[in-house]
Amino acid sequence: MAATSKAKPVREKVREHRDRLRALGLRPIQIWVPDVRSPSFQEQARRQSQAVAASAHAHDDQAFIDAVSAIDFDGGDE
Repeated sequence: MAATSKAKPVREKVREHRDRLRALGLRPIQIWVPDVRSPSFQEQARRQSQAVAASAHAHDDQAFIDAVSAIDFDGGDE
């Protein structure tokens, strides 16, 4: 019969993983971001989008978005 080895607890695996990352010079952070699935977020995004679209500057705003969207930050051609 094969010898059974006891699996490491998840807590220990996580600690070891974090220790390896720290050894690479990294540190953990916690960041909170809006929940894009929430109805209140969707309502607010819709309201802001409509306000921007109805603005007297909508054409210029969109031209700016289009221009910066075309920038290749990796240095390649478009």
